[in-house]
Amino acid sequence: MTTIVVIAKETIPGRVKTRLHPPLSLEQAADVAAAAIQDTLAVASALPATRRVLLFDGNRTPPGSEQFDVIPQIGGDLDARLGALFDEVDGPTVLIGMDTPQVTVETLAPVFDRWTDDVDAWFGPANDGGFWALGLARPTGDLLRGVPMSRDDTGAHQLRRLADAGLRVRMLPELVDVDTIDDARLVAATAPRSRFAAALRLADTAIPSSPTPAEFPMPARSNTEESRP
Repeated sequence: MTTIVVIAKETIPGRVKTRLHPPLSLEQAADVAAAAIQDTLAVASALPATRRVLLFDGNRTPPGSEQFDVIPQIGGDLDARLGALFDEVDGPTVLIGMDTPQVTVETLAPVFDRWTDDVDAWFGPANDGGFWALGLARPTGDLLRGVPMSRDDTGAHQLRRLADAGLRVRMLPELVDVDTIDDARLVAATAPRSRFAAALRLADTAIPSSPTPAEFPMPARSNTEESRP
């Protein structure tokens, strides 16, 4: 009896995956983000969850979320938004983000197969120091409010909060969180058949190749120009 929650925002150019620009355009970055959400929703739909929730920031919900209960994100910082979510749900709940489209059903299967009496929480660390998954047997927002988010020590702070509450934590594999174009290409290589990989390949092929030095003749050097190494 486990609820799966996907947190996502509407893929409006200039509001999502802006660190992929450049080399991607803002429109391409939004397309890549949309594909990431669809991959993540597909995995969430295939898991044996008793309830599926989309914790959403936006107006137009993404394709693939038709069978999800939509909970709007409240205002405020991310810790407050996640805290409000965990106050609202009942029973064992696992939250995953939209930035790890390489996640698979097999990766999350232990949460649904082995949520035994000696497990109070599941934690999936991300390579950037954050986390991509958090599961709580007895959800409460107080376990997240006040945790500094979007930092390279966010995961460490969140784990400490769980330990300080006396929770017994099981770990999920570390995943690459898509922030930069290098992250995106690494994830696409990990999941080459995903919608995300296809969207990134399409965007990458549209990026103009860098001009060769011959295409940019050096300007004549002024006698007054200071010398540089």
